[in-house]
Amino acid sequence: MLFAADSLFARLREAVHDDWTAYVRHEFVRKLGDGSLPEASFRHYLVQDYLFLIHFARAYALAAYKSRDLADIRQAAAGLHTIADTEMRLHVAFCEGWGLTEAGMAATPEAQQTMAYTRYVLEAGMAGDVLDLHVALAPCIVGYAEIGSMLASEGRIDGNPYRAWIEMYASDEYQSAARAQIDHLDSLMARRGGEGRFESLIATFGEATRLEAAFWDMGLNG
Repeated sequence: MLFAADSLFARLREAVHDDWTAYVRHEFVRKLGDGSLPEASFRHYLVQDYLFLIHFARAYALAAYKSRDLADIRQAAAGLHTIADTEMRLHVAFCEGWGLTEAGMAATPEAQQTMAYTRYVLEAGMAGDVLDLHVALAPCIVGYAEIGSMLASEGRIDGNPYRAWIEMYASDEYQSAARAQIDHLDSLMARRGGEGRFESLIATFGEATRLEAAFWDMGLNG
């Protein structure tokens, strides 16, 4: 299983159960799973995801700034390196297979939904601490792992034009990265949290989850 029932992530997920279900079972996700998503919608999503990743990298740079010990700084720096150098390179290569160039993606304006979620994450980190920031990031990091695993087991893999996308997020490598994020949330909660913070963390997690669902809306209607 991706997460333990008593983990901070599991508790947050359960607290916003309906919003979480709307996110991971969104029509965009279901159409990815059965291969019926229009290719134009997928391309639009891929371009906005490229722009999203740029701000995701900024969020990890902010996490390093907000960290107070070397271990957390190293964790944030490793995340920044992975996104800026590895994930972005892989994303660009993947997009090329769909006829998209990096120059073209970089020149595309951000959709309102892209701006809304990425700026919310950065604001959560700026106004709060590194725990607030990672809670805002969790619906993306862990949610994609849950979606990838779900579609790999429930979706139509053979002949699905989106098979490579599904397998990327269902992969052992990505699942391990998601579990590491869950463990890091627990570590931060133990060192920087306390039950008095739980309600505010629910609010942050819930808003980030709804903004992720809106990102799917953008892809579907793009």
